[in-house]
Amino acid sequence: MTDRTFEVNRVDPEADRAELRFSGELNFRDTSRLWRDVRELLERPARSVRFDLSAVEGLDGGSTALLLKLQSELSERGTQAEIVGAQGRVRAMLDLYRAHPARLAPPHPEDAGFFDRVGRLTLEWLEDLRAMMAFIGDVLAYTISALRAPRSVHWRDLGDLMVRAGVDGLPIIILINFLVGLVVGFQAAVQLEQVGADILIADLVVLSVVRELAPLMTAIVVAGRSGAAYAAELGTMKVSEEIDALETLRLDAYRFLVLPRLIALVVMVPMLTLVADVVGALGGLVVAVFAMDLTVAAYLNEAHFALVDLGSGHHVAGGLVKSVFFGAAIALIACQRGLATQGGAAGVGRATTSAVVTTLFVLILVDAGFTILGHVFDF
Repeated sequence: MTDRTFEVNRVDPEADRAELRFSGELNFRDTSRLWRDVRELLERPARSVRFDLSAVEGLDGGSTALLLKLQSELSERGTQAEIVGAQGRVRAMLDLYRAHPARLAPPHPEDAGFFDRVGRLTLEWLEDLRAMMAFIGDVLAYTISALRAPRSVHWRDLGDLMVRAGVDGLPIIILINFLVGLVVGFQAAVQLEQVGADILIADLVVLSVVRELAPLMTAIVVAGRSGAAYAAELGTMKVSEEIDALETLRLDAYRFLVLPRLIALVVMVPMLTLVADVVGALGGLVVAVFAMDLTVAAYLNEAHFALVDLGSGHHVAGGLVKSVFFGAAIALIACQRGLATQGGAAGVGRATTSAVVTTLFVLILVDAGFTILGHVFDF
């Protein structure tokens, strides 16, 4: 605790008038004690109060704001308050703060009710949906114009984008889908062994992997890797005004940045899904051979029967069509969130998080829609 650097005393020259005489140094670190002392001295009511600063040797900004605040409070309560005796730097400090009064922090907003929060979240969701629909419309318009003038698209980066989205992500996609096929195989084996239908493990694993798991798991991995990267890259370009620089050079951001990324994912996600189909089926094969004593030929023959003879190949085609939409959804959401970034580095982080979370939700939604349509139209 530091020693006090000031003194304040009350003098009552008349019954209805009080005078507080300050002396010494009034510093910011002493404002709490100064506030307490003045409050105690003013407990006895008075019609007028004078703050005598003639003996004050120094005054900083915090103490100045405090004295002016006390004067304002007393005036609001009907007590005439004035500051007298200020000289030199003390007077200059008071004049400065009177000319430019300190701004008070806005009051903390009251906690909104349940329905108010739901309403605001709904409005925010609708605004996000409107912005996304407008972005998709712009991308479609630029895509049509790019088909008429292919040279307007920045094709130079397409190869690098495809390598980063496809080849670089291949190891993790192979590992995840192999483990998914392995897990599905073990879960199916427990049930099939009870009814003596061991051979049907090929049908269960291959169909579930090809139709649902491989496209969805591949899209989730791509969303976490490429989607987050796209949102962060474009967000950084946005906050650093590189997007504005491109527009100044008459280079459209959609053709220069969005379309190459969209094409890269629309092409690479189906190709990665094909690899995931094979790897997931191999995971089931490992379980069938080592846990259920089936031969490799028996497993492959049953898988061929389920996919080709029984399904006429539409199971694989359905998964690939789904993966095309998955790739487009990932690219569109990531690019839209990146180009809408605001607020510096923190805004880039928010945009990246929003891109990944929104993409995962949309992927599940699209997958559910394809599943329902497949059931309705028997596809």
